[in-house]
Amino acid sequence: MERYRFILAEEANFSLSSLTRVLRVSRSGYYAWRGRRPAAGVSDRDAFDAHVESVFRASRERYGSRRVQRELLDAGAKCSRTRVVCAMRRRELIPRARKRFKATTDSRHTLKVAPNLLDRAFQVAGPNQAWVGDITYIWTRQGWLYLAVLLDLHSRRVVGWATSALIDRHLVLAALRMALGTRRPPPGLLHHTDRGSQYASGDYQDALTRAGLVCSMSRKGNCWDNAPAESFFASLKVEEIAHRDFDTRDQARLAILEYLRWYNAHRRHSTLGNLSPARFEALTSPAQVAA
Repeated sequence: MERYRFILAEEANFSLSSLTRVLRVSRSGYYAWRGRRPAAGVSDRDAFDAHVESVFRASRERYGSRRVQRELLDAGAKCSRTRVVCAMRRRELIPRARKRFKATTDSRHTLKVAPNLLDRAFQVAGPNQAWVGDITYIWTRQGWLYLAVLLDLHSRRVVGWATSALIDRHLVLAALRMALGTRRPPPGLLHHTDRGSQYASGDYQDALTRAGLVCSMSRKGNCWDNAPAESFFASLKVEEIAHRDFDTRDQARLAILEYLRWYNAHRRHSTLGNLSPARFEALTSPAQVAA
């Protein structure tokens, strides 16, 4: 019966004679199967499984059963997580696995560093009160591509980003300029990063001062002080980068841009009540963020 279902799904793409020959079934058997009424409950289950798979594929195979269920509930489907788990097992839908990645921070410098003013206070009351930033890397056949981001802690939205073949102060300055241009934060916003030389550079510190931002840096060797940024990069690597090969830096840039758009607009966060960053901001503070 599974062979007949496959033929039904692919009949628009291949000839019936080719499908029956490859799958070693008779055309008469297939026609007889199509004329039968499905057993009670089978058609409903198949329809639900197909709905689950469509949600899973739409997430680019990133979502596990918990987020798939939330998508289905929001679409009006009534389903338990157990039912979603069973459907994903039947369809062999396995989300991408998390892998380890090394850090890029170089704190072995003599530049002045700021105290840890954020002190892991990752829950803030509104947008443009605290941002966190970090740098990561993506391998391409042309060499490394570096990505710098700034996230608003209120919504986990990526408010600024930049890519470069070089990991220097110009990379982080470009991400900062984007964030300042799109959000226009008030003076006093807390800007937290690690103590890497790019963030401690004179040019970057001058840019923070001109914008009225207050600098905060993680303690030496303590990645947990910047956990939201680390978490974002882990999601990016697992959900978009880890299972892809890039011939050029431009290919990697395009993939990152597409992911960032999807992340801000659609990716659900358990810390946001399973809402996306954009949806969370629209519901909690629509008048305080840029369009």
